Amino acid sequence: MSDDQRDQTPAEHAARTAGDAVPTGPQPEPIRYFGTTWVHHENGYGLRRAAVGIGSMVTAVSAALLLRLSYEGLQIGDVGPFLSISVVVLFAVASAIAFFKTWESYVRRPAPSSDEAALKGLKTIGFVGSLIAYSLRCLTEAPGEQLRRAEYERAQAEFARRRSARTGNPAARRPKRKK
Repeated sequence: MSDDQRDQTPAEHAARTAGDAVPTGPQPEPIRYFGTTWVHHENGYGLRRAAVGIGSMVTAVSAALLLRLSYEGLQIGDVGPFLSISVVVLFAVASAIAFFKTWESYVRRPAPSSDEAALKGLKTIGFVGSLIAYSLRCLTEAPGEQLRRAEYERAQAEFARRRSARTGNPAARRPKRKK
């Protein structure tokens, strides 16, 4: 078995033996519900974007309705004004934080040492804000498309730069003259 065969993944090996061309260069990162259709806006990309946006907005409205019913349950249970107000403020603040953190995640990736893990519970409580951010982002692009497109284009430019720098067989080069 040659070194090239050992370095191949099983899919690359199967594609090479089947005669299919193995894609060279960087591959686009798929986005949930969109796959890689965001690259060339093909295969029903616009329709899919509208459906996902409407679906997330319907889900956010039904979740808000569910939270309202929960609040009415607290009022029926006569838990007192402090707990009722605290629950409303908690969900409002959590939804606002979740909205802004979700919206920010579509523009830049969080730093490895960021507080994203600490905010995971808060973002779960404020899921309505995350759903609204997702739905609003679908109005302009697939959520995360801008970030992934910038990374993909940067990777393609880097790949093209590395490929163009190659000038043939390095073993066939003449040794440099000593002065």
